[in-house]
Amino acid sequence: MNDIHTVENFYGVYLLYCKNPKYKGRTYIGYTVDPNRRIKQHNKGKDYGGAWKTSNKGPWVMALIIHGFPNDIAALRFEWAWQHPNRSRRLNHLPKRKAREKAYDYCILILSEMLNVGPWNRLPLTIRWLEQELAKDFVNLKLPPIHMPVCYGPVISKKLPKQRPEEDSEEIVQIDYCFICNKRIISEKKLTCLNTSCDIISHITCLSEHFLSVGEYVPVEGTCPKCKQIFLWGDIVRKYKGCYGTLNVTLNVKGDDFYSSDSD
Repeated sequence: MNDIHTVENFYGVYLLYCKNPKYKGRTYIGYTVDPNRRIKQHNKGKDYGGAWKTSNKGPWVMALIIHGFPNDIAALRFEWAWQHPNRSRRLNHLPKRKAREKAYDYCILILSEMLNVGPWNRLPLTIRWLEQELAKDFVNLKLPPIHMPVCYGPVISKKLPKQRPEEDSEEIVQIDYCFICNKRIISEKKLTCLNTSCDIISHITCLSEHFLSVGEYVPVEGTCPKCKQIFLWGDIVRKYKGCYGTLNVTLNVKGDDFYSSDSD
């Protein structure tokens, strides 16, 4: 729990646990791009940016957070479904919370189901426990997909600095060709391999189709057609701004409607 991990382009959905004796055991699910700032807001109250549902009921602790979403839309959709499993068409088959079932245990049960349901089971998500004493295993529940790591310890979100064009510099036009289809590719739209010694360049759509397996509509992982190493699709496109845009149409059609409240 002493190692602090820094994550760039952070989009996370978290679970709060109330330690106030009067409200102990209550939970709250929310979305954030900065978990450390968000928990402070919750504990300070709604006048400081916290949610009205958590205001004046603290102290709250952030038990765990799910991060690795490609953008805020994907994270907000996950948040809504976790908050309203009985209204989500992908989760409405699950039983409602039992009378004596603890709210926290029920939230973890729903989470274990969500991680195994599409489209979420294809995202490169990380399950991160932030409170050791509240950490639970998934032995008696559905295990997360093998490509989703379960981690322990704090996390820091890092925003990437915006690149500014150099003044008085001439624009260099570079023409590249896709390794897969051999057609011209615009430099801003190209994907490269995570293997730094591999110089493959391809269209996003070409590589995604190459990664797709039978029955999939969003790729999970695949083999680079040049260096033959295996990579997660989400890891390849995560740092490329806008590259999930072509996938959002599919996710919006296949997923649930959503709304969000009290989120960053």
